[in-house]
Amino acid sequence: MKIGLDIMGGDYAPKANVLGAIAAHELLSPDEQLVLIGDTAQFKPLIVEAGFDPDKFEYVHTDEVIGMGEHPTKAIFQKPNSSIAVGYNLLKEGKLDSFASAGNSGAMLVGAVFSVKTVPGIIRPCLCTHVPKLSGGVGVMLDVGANADCKPDTLLQFGALGSLYAEHVMQINNPKVALMNIGEEDEKGNMLSLATFPLMKDTCLFQFVGNVEGRDLFNDKADVIVCDGFTGNVLLKLAESFYIVTLKKGIKDEFFDRFNYENYGGSPVLGVNAPVIIGHGISSPLAVKNMIMQSRDMIATGLVEKIQAAFK
Repeated sequence: MKIGLDIMGGDYAPKANVLGAIAAHELLSPDEQLVLIGDTAQFKPLIVEAGFDPDKFEYVHTDEVIGMGEHPTKAIFQKPNSSIAVGYNLLKEGKLDSFASAGNSGAMLVGAVFSVKTVPGIIRPCLCTHVPKLSGGVGVMLDVGANADCKPDTLLQFGALGSLYAEHVMQINNPKVALMNIGEEDEKGNMLSLATFPLMKDTCLFQFVGNVEGRDLFNDKADVIVCDGFTGNVLLKLAESFYIVTLKKGIKDEFFDRFNYENYGGSPVLGVNAPVIIGHGISSPLAVKNMIMQSRDMIATGLVEKIQAAFK
């Protein structure tokens, strides 16, 4: 297993990525190899400085970096020797089994679609995130930013993708899928949700449990919550703020501690032909470590192959 990591991606690169890779290495088995992609002159000394044996990693040297503010499509094509572009080339060629980065999220999305491409039958890939539950479990919400505008058949596919991820990666048996709406009643919602509801109600792709409201995000009514990327991103950023607010107010609470993005790693890109994870731009070593472990789990469970089979 070859797990690719962009060492140059993120606000605290390369140090945070190096420390995260070292922490993850301790949890990987001997046949699970980390491949670090970036400017070796910058990050190899950091590995030695941390007292870790640099020979335990594999390396791919690059001398370009796509900045966080660069135009995603232009950057991918104008910087072919950037850590993101090189990482995707290796993934496309089968020299990596997964690729993760906390760098430019737009470039990561564009790179995924242009390199490993969308799974045949899938209209649009999407991003998903973990949602802590009051009962102690964890759910999934998607899309959370890749597709601000969606059509009903796209949301239907998001439900199938989320269900497959919840079942195989999160080990949730027969996940309950719901549509985020402004009311539980069948006839509630805007034009998109009104048109999506009957498609989900009649599908055999997943177990549909109806509409849910924003107040249901953290209860057990659904394991998978589907929405367009605009709504999902607003909900995600609001939920992330809960953890920051509790810290500022000096409140210590186990439930709100679970809103810390570091615990979950990153957002998987579902619907492309290889495991891809986009990390938070402010990813810490803990977040990077968990992003690597998330990559490992996506490879080990054969999630992409299961998605490909479901959409044949």
